[in-house]
Amino acid sequence: MIADSVLVFPKSTTTVPAALAAETLLRDDRMPVKVNGQWMFLSQDEMVELRKRNDIGTAVTTAPGTAGETKGDATAVTPTTKTTRTASSSPLPSFFDSSLASNFSNDSACPAFINSFLTNPTFKQCYPFSLLLQGSRSFFQAEKSLVSITQVLDATCAANATFCTSYLNRLATNLTDAANCGADYKLGNSIVVQAYDGMIGYQPLYAASCLTDPDTGAYCFANAITNLTTTANVYFYYLPLNSSLPTSGSEPSCNWCLKQTMAVYRSAAADRKKPIASTYLSAAQQVDTICGPAFVNDTLPAAIVSNTASLAKGPSLHWLAPALLFSVVAYLI
Repeated sequence: MIADSVLVFPKSTTTVPAALAAETLLRDDRMPVKVNGQWMFLSQDEMVELRKRNDIGTAVTTAPGTAGETKGDATAVTPTTKTTRTASSSPLPSFFDSSLASNFSNDSACPAFINSFLTNPTFKQCYPFSLLLQGSRSFFQAEKSLVSITQVLDATCAANATFCTSYLNRLATNLTDAANCGADYKLGNSIVVQAYDGMIGYQPLYAASCLTDPDTGAYCFANAITNLTTTANVYFYYLPLNSSLPTSGSEPSCNWCLKQTMAVYRSAAADRKKPIASTYLSAAQQVDTICGPAFVNDTLPAAIVSNTASLAKGPSLHWLAPALLFSVVAYLI
């Protein structure tokens, strides 16, 4: 069950605990548990949650989703969609439920349009991961647990990606229409910009977030967000949302997941109207500097003609860094 989203407009200031700056010796007291034929290390709280969900029972869902395609010489692996997920008594994370300050223009058409698509059954069926990444406090809470974030990814990856890509591209065009949120988009309204970038960034983020590690069977994103030792891999999931990688900080793990995620992004960058076409090159060069020459392809593929209308580049999302940091803080709390 996906809870209805409600827009709220409190202060957006986030305070980062000073303790994060200090080095801490962590003791790994997780226990090995076999889940769906794969071994995972879970904390005691996750063990309790998993037992509760197993007691409730399981729900089988057939996923009609389609995979992302990589062109050129980059190799992309088809993201696998889990066909069985456990039922949960708690609702899935909602969109735009965090403390984002947003002052809409005098016209009430924009908030009405946003509330309209948030409650639309088709939008709920697509349940886009790309719109959860920004501005969802309940999604940040789900990131604290490997079990809960896996549940969220099961739901987002069960969507029909081909249908939802087309649907969300049309929705992005309608969002920026003058009769809806066009004025607020031009003014850089945070909620409108986040919604727009999440809509046009849906396809590459669907493909990237649904990738699973062939060695563990776990989602690559779940591994990245729950890895407290190497947090830099999380930043790569914001590239399709018009956000560049930070120039300083921890280095990413040069693993299979990173390589395949970048291959997915390179394929998507063939559409020069998408934000990923502007953020991919610098990210690829940064990865090759850290992971070695040719770890990923640091060139853009041949451009293709896009059917996506009105994809003017929105305001740069360098302000996403506080949101990313808040995500890490939320996991640690």
